[in-house]
Amino acid sequence: MTPLATQQSKVGKISNPPRPSPNSRKYASVRVREYLLPIEVESMRDALKKAGGRHAHRDSTLILLMYRHGLRVAEAVALRWEQIDWSSGNLHVKRVKQGTPSTQPLYGEELRSLRKLQRDYPASPYVFQSARHGPLAKDTVSGIIERAGELALLPFPVHAHMLRHACGYALAARGTDTRTIQGYLGHNNIQHTVHYTELAPERFRGLWDE
Repeated sequence: MTPLATQQSKVGKISNPPRPSPNSRKYASVRVREYLLPIEVESMRDALKKAGGRHAHRDSTLILLMYRHGLRVAEAVALRWEQIDWSSGNLHVKRVKQGTPSTQPLYGEELRSLRKLQRDYPASPYVFQSARHGPLAKDTVSGIIERAGELALLPFPVHAHMLRHACGYALAARGTDTRTIQGYLGHNNIQHTVHYTELAPERFRGLWDE
């Protein structure tokens, strides 16, 4: 190959950027936001319960914990019963991606749901387990969340990471300070947290008298 042909070949490679995945195109084309509202999270849980099935309670509890504690899929599937302190009602959250771990309170509905889940699935150290008593696969969790969105008739496709975004947005909408949200979600870089506070409507509250 001549030097000119070699140069043209290199230029051709540089000028062809990688194509986005089909899923990213699908999500980007039909959603105007990447987080769920609290009422949408509840509608997904209710829809799973109404649909019934062997794992309805497990799947509903999975959504509740992922939302309330901003869990990534990898953090949810790795969650073990030993991370729950029943006496104090706390959950030790171990973060992935070098995130900061934390100990977070569990509230009444969470504790009741987890106790029932432990009775229903007693044979594994994992909180969210498969029929074979091992941890749920990441793809299984993603499928559960996507199906819940469909059952709830949400007008856009739902992916599992939207629950983590929903947590950050809900805390920001309550007026929670940025540092507290950063610690709760385990962000090393506060710029990742600022994304939620920029979306919060509270900072614009009272701009108009009416």
